[in-house]
Amino acid sequence: MFENYEKYLAFLNQRLEGFFKKQEPYIKCQKGCAKCCKNAEFPYSKMEFKYLLSGFLTLDKEVQDKIENQIKEVVDKKQGFKGDKFLYDCPFLVDDLCSVYEYRGIVCRAFGLIESVKDGKSKIPFCAYQGLNYSNVLDTEKKMITNEKFKASGIKQEPVSFNVGYKFLTEEAFENRFNFKFEEKKALIDWFINE
Repeated sequence: MFENYEKYLAFLNQRLEGFFKKQEPYIKCQKGCAKCCKNAEFPYSKMEFKYLLSGFLTLDKEVQDKIENQIKEVVDKKQGFKGDKFLYDCPFLVDDLCSVYEYRGIVCRAFGLIESVKDGKSKIPFCAYQGLNYSNVLDTEKKMITNEKFKASGIKQEPVSFNVGYKFLTEEAFENRFNFKFEEKKALIDWFINE
């Protein structure tokens, strides 16, 4: 069922590993940080969701129970939410570690790099403002990476952006190339509300 999707993930992982390697002087990601797993929306396609659940089924019953309780808590909060943008901690996060890391979504795989957005602009990962990725070249007052900060860092490799946005990484061209369908896309927690 997942064979072609896993081929896409292998392709994507190889590309992302290369991007992260090129930006190594700026990347502060480390096991247990989990800032990217908290207070977000987590877009997931139906294919990603099914794949995530297949990983969930490999977990010990005790971990599954903890995740199910966390899912219920988030669903309950979402159903009572009256605002525009519901943000939450990923319910698959257990003790600040991703319990389904090998099965995680595309947005999770690509997070941490500078994202190329339209009109030649870039989006710096929010963790830069928390002393993590790219913080060594970020001017927090100007809310951008500046040439002054780059020169002062002494790093030879320039910080660059990559086309790693969720919308791009889930385009139809990838479905066609690897012969699978992402299908519908929505926030991770909404898959549990509507399933």
